[in-house]
This record gives sequence, C-alpha cells and structure tokens, in this order.
Amino acid sequence: MPIRIPRGWELPESAASPEHLVLGRRRGLQLGLGGLIGGALGLPATAALAQGAMSAARNDRFVPGRDLSPERDVTSYNNYYEFGSSKSISAAAQRLPMKPWTVKIEGLVEKPMELDLDGLLKQVTLEERVLRHRCVEAWAMTAPWTGFPVAQLMKIAAPLGSAKYVVFETLADRATMPGLRQSWYPWPYSDGCTIAEANNELCFMAVGLFGKPVPAQNGGPMRILFPWKYGFKSSKSISRIRFVEQRPVGYWEKLQEAEYGFWANVNPEVPHPRWSQASERLLGSNERVPTKLFNGYGEFVAGLYTGLQGERLYA
Repeated sequence: MPIRIPRGWELPESAASPEHLVLGRRRGLQLGLGGLIGGALGLPATAALAQGAMSAARNDRFVPGRDLSPERDVTSYNNYYEFGSSKSISAAAQRLPMKPWTVKIEGLVEKPMELDLDGLLKQVTLEERVLRHRCVEAWAMTAPWTGFPVAQLMKIAAPLGSAKYVVFETLADRATMPGLRQSWYPWPYSDGCTIAEANNELCFMAVGLFGKPVPAQNGGPMRILFPWKYGFKSSKSISRIRFVEQRPVGYWEKLQEAEYGFWANVNPEVPHPRWSQASERLLGSNERVPTKLFNGYGEFVAGLYTGLQGERLYA
C-alpha cells in the first residue's frame, strides 16, 4: 500500500472555510474598497454605484429561509421578452443603455415630474434585502437586492387622494429591444398594484443585485419587486410611473386574462390552468420544494387582502 505523507501546507477538507463565508468576505472587501475609493475621491453614493460597487446596510427583517441562488444563475436565467422569448437573453440585453436614466411620474399626483436616477437616489435611503422570487412558471430564486422601499418613492410622488392604483411601465426602446418588433404583444410592458400594496413595507424598488448595479437582463437600472407575488408583476427597467383611479390591466392579463390576473399572489393551492403551483424548482440546485402561500411572506402582506374573498387573488 502506498504511504502518502501530507505536505505542511495541506489541510483536510473538513478544515476548509464554508464557501458562503469566503464569498461573503470577498464581497465585503470589494464593497468596502469601493466605498473607500468613493470616499477618497469625494464621490457621492450614486457615483460609487456607477463605479460598479454598491454598499448598503443589510435589512434582516425579511428572512428568506433559503440559501442564496448562485449569482451566475440569477443573472443568466431571465424572462425579458423585449430581448427575446427564451431564458438566454443576457447577451442581447447588454445593448440597453442604462445611463443616463430618467423616470417620469405622471397621472394623479400633486405635480408631474421627471427624475434622473441619480437625483432620485439622493432622496431615498438604500438598504440590502435578501428576498425570495417566485416565477409563475414554477421556478424560484433567492438573491440579495439593494434598493429602497417603494413607500419612500410614494412620498416623493405625492399622489392625490383620487389615486387608487400605481402602474409601473418598462422602457420600450425599439433601437435596442428586438422583441418590440413582435407587434402582437401589448407593448410597452406594464403592470400595477394598489396604493396600499405599494406602501407596504415589503414592496421594494431595486437598483442593485449582488452588491452591484442591477444588470440589464435583470431589469436594470431600476425594477420593482413584489416578493409575495408571481414575478410577472415586477416590471423591469422602469421608465414611467403612473397613478390612476381605475384598476390597470397588466401586460400578461391583456394577453390571457384566463391565466393571469391583477393580484397574482403566490398560492400553492391554486394551479395555473396549465400546470401546478404546489411546488417550485430552485435555481442552482434544481431541487423541488413546496410552494408557500404569499411566497412565505404572509405575516407582512396577508392583511392587505382582508375582505376581498370575492376577488381572484391568486391568479
């Protein structure tokens, strides 16, 4: 039997540091270095964002209860029909110009306005949240997003009392989005929510992902997140926000009302007409796990739907 004498620098596998701790330390060093560089150069937080790093305090109130999905999967497996109907649109999405970026706020507000993203970020407080995401197609991921509560944006917009709903509209740029040539789709992509849902503490406007600006394929530079709803409610690359009195009809609801409704709250007991929603596939591991009501966030949002038993809340 061969006898192997370990070298002095070799360690048993059991002594290795867990991967998440190593990656977390590396990421912390990257973000800290970005902050130091920004401070040394006298750059504001938004300028540091443009440099490719984004540092914000972690808000642990919304515990995801799952491990992070691999960054490579989160940023390469995406629905974004403006760039194609497959999940492999990340390369095509790079043509989207994300700087400068402006957002129009219109409709039933005290004063319509147009804000550039840098100016908007100076008026809000950024934080990081690790949130679960559930696609209506029954796949799911967990990722660290940097952004701010939509409630802060609501204060800036100052909607009138007559405003009952908010519509978030995705950019429609024919020069860079080949999918817009498919005229049978109801462009621009838009979807909405109630004023109460927008003001809920869980509703989040994301400008960062994995400590960097949100990449184009994930809806950069600015997208909304409704962690308790199916992902199609979360408009990407938002360029226009409208406050309205009548309930809006979203992109997918316009295409197929029987399959996609206004509320779209995650519920394992209500199947999609063409597949079950009882379980979901996790990106990275491909493990199938049970789906949770409101995607596991019921303690924060269930009260929004009291008295709405007659509504199609879960479709």
